[in-house]
Amino acid sequence: MRKKITLKAQAYNEIKEKIIKCEYKPGANLNEDMLIEALKIGRTPIRDALSRLEQEGLIEIFSKKGIRVSPLTANNINMLFEIRLMYEPYVIRNKGNLLSPKELHDFYDAFTNKEKAEIEHYDAEYFYRLDSDFHNFIMHASSNTYMHKSYDLIQTQSERFRYMTGEMNINRINSSTKEHCDILEACLLQDWDLAAQKMIDHLNESKKATFRIYFENIEGIESYLDFTK
Repeated sequence: MRKKITLKAQAYNEIKEKIIKCEYKPGANLNEDMLIEALKIGRTPIRDALSRLEQEGLIEIFSKKGIRVSPLTANNINMLFEIRLMYEPYVIRNKGNLLSPKELHDFYDAFTNKEKAEIEHYDAEYFYRLDSDFHNFIMHASSNTYMHKSYDLIQTQSERFRYMTGEMNINRINSSTKEHCDILEACLLQDWDLAAQKMIDHLNESKKATFRIYFENIEGIESYLDFTK
């Protein structure tokens, strides 16, 4: 029997989704009354949700100024990739032998099928889901729950950047697909040092692409980012 979602969980999920998809844009001001009206949920569940979202770094709560959606800046990109470059190569190098060979093959098939096909005809969201699923699969080779929690926060912020800056161009999707295949080929050979290096190469290319897209969109971003508060 399907478990009924609580009002606290509903409020949390709905506000978080709106922040990730930039319906509540970075730097935007929120308040409890407008959230109560928008979500048709009472004040107590809303407050509980806001407390959780503040802990996750998605909003900032000021005692006298109210609530603000956390801005996304170039410095955030640096911090996100700094953590990813520490975590993901480490997990591959030290825990790669725990990765399921079957799942490695399944991911390889998924990426190579996209690589061979006319990628323009694919739903970009499919690629993003595949990308996220693969990196989460790698990270969960580690049983370190603290690492998982911080990585989940990173993934959430990465999604916000994606929605804020718009879809990645087709050339980057093709390049990223090839980079994933390189990582997987090394994993299937059980050459964990090579796989870790291929992950580093991939993350560095992703970082450059993220910065490029960010600065190409900077004028639009600055129109709603509030850097003065």
